[in-house]
Amino acid sequence: MSTMSSFKINHCIEELREKRDEIKKILQVEEEEKANIQKDLVVLTKRLAEIDDSLSRKYAYTNEYDKTIHEVEAAYSKILESSQALLHVLKSETMSISNKR
Repeated sequence: MSTMSSFKINHCIEELREKRDEIKKILQVEEEEKANIQKDLVVLTKRLAEIDDSLSRKYAYTNEYDKTIHEVEAAYSKILESSQALLHVLKSETMSISNKR
């Protein structure tokens, strides 16, 4: 093999090594980024689960409040109706007693 051929082969091999090393550097950076994203994903997944749990509890509380409000409003409406009926009876009785005098 000639010295020139040997030099060219060595040069090509060195170029291949340099390209490989460049790719290895990129791989290392991407692996680090991947690891960071995975850590973030774990944190975000945990937080998402916490928020979902909190939302579920708050929706349940809201439903309980809605039910209680509805029941209180219905009871209050009945009290008002009874109060009006009582007032009507009272007025009627008062008129009746006044007319008897």
